[in-house]
Amino acid sequence: MAEPVGSGREPSKAARQPGWREVLLVAVGVVALVLGLAFATSLLPTQAQEVVFHTPLLIIVLIVGTGWWLWRISRRQSEGREP
Repeated sequence: MAEPVGSGREPSKAARQPGWREVLLVAVGVVALVLGLAFATSLLPTQAQEVVFHTPLLIIVLIVGTGWWLWRISRRQSEGREP
């Protein structure tokens, strides 16, 4: 028999949805991270900056990061299922 919503065993989907405050906090965090990385890149020597700007380094980082993130999401969902 299905458990009623809010029975205390598992939070309802509405309780797991992020609100505007959480969304804004994540957005501000991402912007701060990007600005921090841009500043850190400007402190690098010119040769290191050329590696960052003239190679596919960003593409590689995005592919690896996206793959890792998708792997985490897929593992989290499969852990919640019972056989």
